[in-house]
Amino acid sequence: MSAEAKVKELGLVLPPAPPPGGVYRPIVITGNLLFLSGHGPVLPNGDMIRGKIGIDLDKEQGKEAARQVGLTMLSTLQTQLGSLNKIKRVVKVLGMVNCALDFEEHPFVINGCSELFADVWGEENGLGSRSAIGFGSLPGNISVEIEATFELNE
Repeated sequence: MSAEAKVKELGLVLPPAPPPGGVYRPIVITGNLLFLSGHGPVLPNGDMIRGKIGIDLDKEQGKEAARQVGLTMLSTLQTQLGSLNKIKRVVKVLGMVNCALDFEEHPFVINGCSELFADVWGEENGLGSRSAIGFGSLPGNISVEIEATFELNE
């Protein structure tokens, strides 16, 4: 099943693709690789999920925020490429968690995005390599920021 069909089947609601929040491009394509700039958890109404995991939000809420980041990333890919079907596979995900100093479950939080990508592209193509890192702060106090690299269909 194609990625676009899977998004419809799952009933996913994509938020609006956010405009760049600085001097950068949302995506850069070189060869058959697409580099997607860092995204935050944009809600369908355009608001962001904010707060530190382990203080303002618990780990389950953090995981939901990471899933929302994944939905935002899908929105940008769809907007920039015209179709998610142009993506062959996820290559690498870098997840950044705005969290308390003693919070240690960064991978659990970023699973929210990874599980979404596996649902959309299947486990073989939807899971790439990954890093999950804790930060003392993120822009605008967003709870999670994620960037990714994708391989494009030829």
